[in-house]
Amino acid sequence: MKIICLVKFVPDVDNFTYDYEKNVLVRENVKLILNPEDACALGFALKIKEKNLETFVEVVSMAPQSTIPLIEDLLRLNVDKATLISDKFYVGSDTYVTSKIIAKYLREEEYDFIVTGSHSLDGDTAHIPSQIAEMLQISQLSNIVKVNEESLENDSVIVMVDCEKTFSKYEMVLPSVLSIGKESKYKLPFVKYKDLELDVRDRISVITNEELKFLQEEVGTSGSLTKVNRTFVRKFEKKEKVVVHNDDEGIEVVYKFLKYKGFV
Repeated sequence: MKIICLVKFVPDVDNFTYDYEKNVLVRENVKLILNPEDACALGFALKIKEKNLETFVEVVSMAPQSTIPLIEDLLRLNVDKATLISDKFYVGSDTYVTSKIIAKYLREEEYDFIVTGSHSLDGDTAHIPSQIAEMLQISQLSNIVKVNEESLENDSVIVMVDCEKTFSKYEMVLPSVLSIGKESKYKLPFVKYKDLELDVRDRISVITNEELKFLQEEVGTSGSLTKVNRTFVRKFEKKEKVVVHNDDEGIEVVYKFLKYKGFV
């Protein structure tokens, strides 16, 4: 089985720079972190690999070459291969052009399915997974919270999707794009101590426009038709932890919560 995991490195929300003249995030020389939902997606892929050692996991990212040290850390988690799509022509690409670039690379690759996060911290549009799936002519679902791992042995997969007030079960024909949501319990493991300094450079491939052969006017800011009207920093609400006791009042609180989520 081969799994391709699309990941994105996003500016640390506490320290990022924005070019208001060009309406793009400045990604060079900025502290970047792995997008949290992409970490969930990769955590899921590595969980499958842990149970089936023959599984091949490839990480694909479109980013500046300054992200190579971050990609090396992912390879030290037992990822088999990393592909970095990076070219000066691609700077400033909107979601459609980004999807077009990544899809062109994926079109020549073999895989059983693709995993991604549902949203990214620096944009939150959630366009790219669905646009890539459309270009590859395969199915896609977002906000997946659980994957029936046993079902992957067939030509389809059964997933549970968070639909706000309820959870729905879907069966998807493979290959497809599975976009993991933040409510999933898939977590990225830590790098093992013995692998902290492991040399993994030979497992990184850098793909430039020399291979993908886009015209300059098709990509970057020149090829992007999206016009930004305004920008803002997303504010996250802190979730309060609720502690209940094993009594009638506590049982009532849990029951109302499960009913709200659609379990009862």
